[in-house]
Amino acid sequence: MSLLQRLLLVFLAVGLLLGVVLIFTYDVVKVDWVSFMEIQPSYKPMESPLPVAAQSIPVEGAAYLPGQGAPVNPVPADAVSVERGRIFFSQNCVQCHGATGDGNGIIGGALVFPPANLISDVVQSDPDGALFLTISNGILGENNQIHMPALNENFNVRDRWDIVNYVRWLKANPPTQP
Repeated sequence: MSLLQRLLLVFLAVGLLLGVVLIFTYDVVKVDWVSFMEIQPSYKPMESPLPVAAQSIPVEGAAYLPGQGAPVNPVPADAVSVERGRIFFSQNCVQCHGATGDGNGIIGGALVFPPANLISDVVQSDPDGALFLTISNGILGENNQIHMPALNENFNVRDRWDIVNYVRWLKANPPTQP
């Protein structure tokens, strides 16, 4: 056996021995570096969201000004808007309000407070801005019980107006139940 082969064999044995030792000491000697994720502050989704900065305006512009009454619908109720509203409604609202908007959704009966009948004259007589504010801010009952969650973080301003246009369209064109 040549000297080079012996040297290679010694290095291999020492490397194997060092590898075994390092495996058993892996979590025994631990150095916490500042960059480790586990020691940095972390937040779970929707865990105490930070308040909106004072005097700030969303990227898409102010949806409405508080204290100025209900906003006016800037989105025309054309086919594109109604279709977008239908898609958003079917993904987020139909569980409680039902496919026809009558408040008989799959989970609507299990709720403490029944969902609103969106095709009723009471809801349809509200201005578009009132529906927009309800979708945006939700409805709180007594003792801050949530009757309807605020959806302003789920939808941007345009999406909420599309839902309003679809709710208006529902009254005249109720979809058929399967």
